[in-house]
Amino acid sequence: MSSLVPEFWTPYELSFILVLFRVAALVSLLPALGEASIPARVKLVMSVCMSLIVFPIVHDVSQNSLAGANWLSAAIAEVGIGLWFGFMLRVFVFCLQIAGSIAAQSTSLSQILGSAGAEPLPALGHVITMAGMTLALSLGLHVSAVQYLIGSYTILPTGQLPDISTISEAGVAQIAWGFQLAFSLAAPFFILSLLYNLTLGVINRAMPQLMVAFVGAPVITAGALVLLAISIPVILKTWAGALFGLLNSGVIN
Repeated sequence: MSSLVPEFWTPYELSFILVLFRVAALVSLLPALGEASIPARVKLVMSVCMSLIVFPIVHDVSQNSLAGANWLSAAIAEVGIGLWFGFMLRVFVFCLQIAGSIAAQSTSLSQILGSAGAEPLPALGHVITMAGMTLALSLGLHVSAVQYLIGSYTILPTGQLPDISTISEAGVAQIAWGFQLAFSLAAPFFILSLLYNLTLGVINRAMPQLMVAFVGAPVITAGALVLLAISIPVILKTWAGALFGLLNSGVIN
């Protein structure tokens, strides 16, 4: 063990602390529980509670992997692994935010009701994001996150530094897939915007004297809100299915 570690700490306690490092790093980026609006004390309590569940299951793996390893290096590796696994889940939040921004810009709802929250998103983006976070928690996000953490020890045991090239490729692939999912979720609003602009163009050519902007603005706003009410169950179902598919599989896309 490293000389930086207090002598009164037993290997059992050191193993728990390393588990806590990984869990706390992941919780800091976990959807819903890792939001900037969540107090740090709440995140800390959640990290300790989840560590108490994870540690008895992965204790043997953690102890075997830690044997003969430098404790400080293992601690740094655990924080990095937790942040990386948390980032893979955080991409799903980015999906909702990007989808909401695309939908708002496509349907002229980017400024309606202004912007609220810690991140500069249009109101429609906040509605979709908060709905997704609420659905994830109601479906047992915390339980699936514990299973995801336990599975992470099979992929990357305690103290094992990940291969940079492997995690870089996986991270790029996850981000690319996230943009693809975001555009798919916002596709109904993009199609509505396309049809709206084509219709306005035809009307403007047929009746140049008509102020189509004054007629079309209320139509696209009302149509976008109606489309949101109709499509948001499908959007959230698709998003939640992808999120829990990754959490329950325990593997990385």
